[in-house]
Amino acid sequence: MAGASTVLTDSSLLSRLDRGLEPIEKVMALLSGLAAFSLMFLAAYSVTGREFFEKPLLGYVDLIEMLMPLIAIMGVSYVQRNGNHIRMDIIIGAMKGRWLWFFELVSVLLILVLMIALVWGSWAHFDRSFDCARPFCSRDSSIDISLPIWPSKLIVPVAFAVLCARLVLQAVGYARAFWLNLENPVAVPLIMTVAEQALAEAKTLERD
Repeated sequence: MAGASTVLTDSSLLSRLDRGLEPIEKVMALLSGLAAFSLMFLAAYSVTGREFFEKPLLGYVDLIEMLMPLIAIMGVSYVQRNGNHIRMDIIIGAMKGRWLWFFELVSVLLILVLMIALVWGSWAHFDRSFDCARPFCSRDSSIDISLPIWPSKLIVPVAFAVLCARLVLQAVGYARAFWLNLENPVAVPLIMTVAEQALAEAKTLERD
């Protein structure tokens, strides 16, 4: 599992593109967090209504189903930027220099190929559900309260498309690091050791 990481910046075009994409990723991650937080209120409202008024929240399961893509997928690009996805640290930690950047480049390219396929498939899945000739532009709806499902289906290709953009930037960053044999490349997550993480936290506390 990945530890803390840092992403370096400079005045290069690659770094500017990295910083330009980051606010979009942060907003998407915030929406994902708010959706997860809202589940607590939905659950509390439903349980309270069932226990005290014998009237649970109508469409509780439908609402959860609508929120799940938002919770599970919207923040994935932000996590990828910061290198917080599950990783094989035992293998990565043993690599240095060009071997490390080559391994990271191959990994990112493989993920990118998969994500492009998922964007295509998820968009087709959304397209089958979306039809403005029908009420609420929807060909299908949830079971209990008939919510249109296409908005939650649209979240998937949009989030995956942003992730593809992030992966392209990281692929360029790793390829550049490999070609130039850079020690600290920009626009890619640099995983910190435990000692480096502790030092960074100490410096943060000193500034506060």
